[in-house]
Amino acid sequence: MVVHYKDIKKVEDCRYDGVSLGEVMMRFDPRDVPTARMRDGVRVFQGGGETNVACGLAYTFGLRTAVLTALVDDPVGENIRNQLREAGVDTGRIRWWNTKSDGGRYSTDGKGGLHNGVNFTYNGAGVIPSATTYYRAHTPATMLEPGDFDLEELFTKEKVRVFNTGGIFTLIGRRTAELAIEAAKKAAAAGTFVAADLNYRSKVEPDKNRARLINREIAPHLGFLVGNDSDLADALGYETRKARGFEDWLEAYKQTIRQVVADFPDLSLIGTQWRGATNADLISWGAVLYDVAADAWYTAPVRENVPIRDRTGGGDSFASGVLAALLKGKDLATAVNWGAAHGMLVQETPGDITMINQAAVEAEAKRALGGAGVKAVR
Repeated sequence: MVVHYKDIKKVEDCRYDGVSLGEVMMRFDPRDVPTARMRDGVRVFQGGGETNVACGLAYTFGLRTAVLTALVDDPVGENIRNQLREAGVDTGRIRWWNTKSDGGRYSTDGKGGLHNGVNFTYNGAGVIPSATTYYRAHTPATMLEPGDFDLEELFTKEKVRVFNTGGIFTLIGRRTAELAIEAAKKAAAAGTFVAADLNYRSKVEPDKNRARLINREIAPHLGFLVGNDSDLADALGYETRKARGFEDWLEAYKQTIRQVVADFPDLSLIGTQWRGATNADLISWGAVLYDVAADAWYTAPVRENVPIRDRTGGGDSFASGVLAALLKGKDLATAVNWGAAHGMLVQETPGDITMINQAAVEAEAKRALGGAGVKAVR
């Protein structure tokens, strides 16, 4: 059984509006200095391709969320947990590894034998691209496997309206894909709407065939698939012809989506953000959402040549904007516009998640629909 987006459970019947399964890392941001030369003034954030969705739903849209992830119980893990709490996320379901070397399943030493994930993300400037350096080997998130979370209790007793995971998490560990597939199956069987972002990263897994095998196993359990043309090629094997500009891209993307739907007919929604990068500081931004059963396409106005501060998290914020609209009973036209606006706004603030509220998302969606400029707020 795959839950349709129109059949998302009622708010009063569930403990959580959204639960995310994935990796979370400590991010160091050297601001305008490349990582190799960073010294002072470094900013610290938390972030993860899957958990960013829970943060957006909680912080921006005021929804009840939790994360299923793993951390080493040390000051770095506490810092990440505290940042998640600040975003309004329930951290009570994090799987902690102690540092006592007690021989248990969830134990490590205090020497960093197992450590919390870290990345260094330089935002780039002009023709210098954004660049991320990862330190994610030997992290507790890579050690996760089926049985590490009580999914039966979560989905059938506590109950969840939307569950999401993604392509980064499925590839980081030996058995993380098994856990993601197990969770998607149990969530769908319990009547939870399931979403996944393909989010392929060659630095995580150079072998695209492995990613494709995993995603073709998880896709039959999804209600909402998030992925642009390159994701669909890398993570599922569907090639899209090269295109220039949003309108040409959209026609090519539609042809590819027809193939995806033919292979995975239980999907009810497919969508993605579209990014046209002039350089590291200037992008054009659009979004599309496809209602499979109705054979209807919804698009957001393309924002042309917008200066940005931090391109990380745009796709995650698109997904959380769409899901927030669905959870709040909005139509798909509103959903794609919330997704586009939220994805745009996260790139206007530093860090992986937005520093704005729902009113700001609605205001940006309205501005873009009306073709207005940006006015100062006095």
